[in-house]
Amino acid sequence: MLFVDNLNNPDPRMNLAFEEYAISNIAPDEEILLFYINEPSIIIGRNQITIQEINIDYVNEHGIHVVRRLSGGGAVYHDLGNLNFSFIAPFSTENFHNFRKFTEPVVKVLQSMGANAELSGRNDLTIEGKKVSGNAQYVKGNRMVSHGTLLYNTDLERVGEALRVKASKIESKGIKSVRSRVANITEFLENAPSILDFRQRIIEGVFASEPFNEYRLTEKDWEAVRQLKEERYATWDWNFGRSPAFNLRRETRYAGGEIEALLMISRGKIRSIRFFGDFFGQREVLPLEKALEGCDYEPAAMKAALEGFEICQYFVNCSVDELIRLLY
Repeated sequence: MLFVDNLNNPDPRMNLAFEEYAISNIAPDEEILLFYINEPSIIIGRNQITIQEINIDYVNEHGIHVVRRLSGGGAVYHDLGNLNFSFIAPFSTENFHNFRKFTEPVVKVLQSMGANAELSGRNDLTIEGKKVSGNAQYVKGNRMVSHGTLLYNTDLERVGEALRVKASKIESKGIKSVRSRVANITEFLENAPSILDFRQRIIEGVFASEPFNEYRLTEKDWEAVRQLKEERYATWDWNFGRSPAFNLRRETRYAGGEIEALLMISRGKIRSIRFFGDFFGQREVLPLEKALEGCDYEPAAMKAALEGFEICQYFVNCSVDELIRLLY
């Protein structure tokens, strides 16, 4: 495994571009571990409608970045008290959606520091029932990324103000604040080290005190990262401009997450359709959307249009019948 250091740039647009660049351009035959820390920002899941996930007035007032990432899952808040880690590895069906494999070194480090951490639900790390880390994955070519946040000493009041929590995500009938469901790792540590010392402990835990190679980006690398930032992560279209016109909205929450479908139906046919949500999938949903466009809006026709697609590759743990029940 190769270690890539990147703690000198707190711009989330650069850091997400850096991560994407590393997938295809740095040691393509090796596993890679990298870290980054972002200044205040909301990182939106690949398939989410941005404006539904954020408190836009608060975000604008406080100058908080809003940037979309390539992985699925839900929106998360970052600041200088939040440590982000990424594992880049060869894609395999055993690796994808296997959050335990990639979070286990982090869990062991936290446990060694006296915090009773565990993997909980589909992709969270918790300590004493409080969420301290959210994780997501995506595939690009024959490589994949499994990355996560670590709430180390984050301003949790801002989490509650900046993010909107959908009613479908609230576990009880009474309203729980975001603050009551998340916590900082430092709350569970005696004599908590600095965030950089904490990062060093994770590095030692991952590499088990064995020697490792470190890659330092060249100026040529950084120029390519800056170009990717400008072409994708710094654009309004990528970060905000993904909500289409629609006259029918369907939504469901299932074992793999939340799926929302926005459809334009005219004269009994699907004229356009877009899928959104915090679901995970190893493939982009665009081919499914294209296959359904022009289809009669009735179950048999939709099932025929989706023939040949392995739906679980687009929506983890979802079948074609479950998807059609959502749409109809």
